Amino acid sequence: MYLPAFQDIAKSFGTTTAKVDLSLSSFFIGLAFGQLLYGPLMDRYGRKRPLYFGMGLYILASVGCAMSHSVEMLIAVRLLQAIGSCAAGVASMAMVRDLFPVEDSAKVFALLVLVLGASPLVAPTVGGYLADAFGWQSVFIALLSIAVIVLLAVIFTLPESYKPDTSYSLKPGPIIGHFLLVMKHPQFYTYAISGAISFCGLFAYVACSPLVFMDVFHLGKKEYGWVFAGLSVGFIGSSQVNSLLIRSFKSEQVVRAALIAQVIIGVVFLVGAMNNWYNLWGTIAMIFMILCCVGLINPNSAALSMAPFAKNAGVASALMGTMQLSLGAAASFCIGFLNSPSATPMAVIVAISSTVGLVVLLIGRTKIVNEIEPELSVPAGH
Repeated sequence: MYLPAFQDIAKSFGTTTAKVDLSLSSFFIGLAFGQLLYGPLMDRYGRKRPLYFGMGLYILASVGCAMSHSVEMLIAVRLLQAIGSCAAGVASMAMVRDLFPVEDSAKVFALLVLVLGASPLVAPTVGGYLADAFGWQSVFIALLSIAVIVLLAVIFTLPESYKPDTSYSLKPGPIIGHFLLVMKHPQFYTYAISGAISFCGLFAYVACSPLVFMDVFHLGKKEYGWVFAGLSVGFIGSSQVNSLLIRSFKSEQVVRAALIAQVIIGVVFLVGAMNNWYNLWGTIAMIFMILCCVGLINPNSAALSMAPFAKNAGVASALMGTMQLSLGAAASFCIGFLNSPSATPMAVIVAISSTVGLVVLLIGRTKIVNEIEPELSVPAGH
């Protein structure tokens, strides 16, 4: 929602758009590593109690964002905001595993992507209008208001899907043991890692899009918001097409085909960007196709990663999210490091990440004995 206001924020703090972009990177870092905190807590105390803490922290940090008086303060408070918000990501993924059978999980994850995708569909557009009318601080006041409403809904309408497990130890040794148990499972690391690496294309797009569309192609805040919304249709729409595809194809087949397509599109995008082949509409078309691939890969890789776990669903969800977002943070940092006033940095990240993701998938598949493994469990006291 605050992406269209990057130029306004930079002007307000007397800094550059690239420096403001670090507040996006700090948010990605908080999202990535904060999830490691909530995974064990949700497996120990149930899903809702840690969710209350996380959303409360998000609300307080949103106040801090609106009151920031320097870009350094905004970067720091955005980190705290992310640590609060990632509780919702861990809880939602774990609750899908709690409430639905394994054979339905890919469909449910696709619906979850639809809900999650609705916010980036409208957020930049709304943010552009808010920033124009009331200033960039109004964006964080709007986020604060939305979070309060969601917290009330969680308190009064969301059922608890997982009973607290008093045998689940929160000592460092057992927690590390839980994470290692999940991480060593071939089906988990194959699909979680390949899916997370391919997901870097989405983060590269988010981090680079203000520069590409507003600085290179000179779109205004409102126009940028509409372009962002239109491109989000690719990610959301393909995730819904996935629900039809998995009636005829296995989730693994969809992941593999979409990754191959992403590699081809990424390479073509990179060659074209380096040779200035694309105008505004050509750039939009290439990004749209990349986001379609991500929309197919994400729900299926998530379902396949989570399938072996019930008792450790919180830890598995946290690990999967941490992989996605830490690699996403790295991708956004690379965008700044490459520092080119063009779509080339974005294309470089997409081409490399999709290729590496496909290699990981092909190698990891050789280690999987059965596509859906029996539930893993950890003996009490461990």
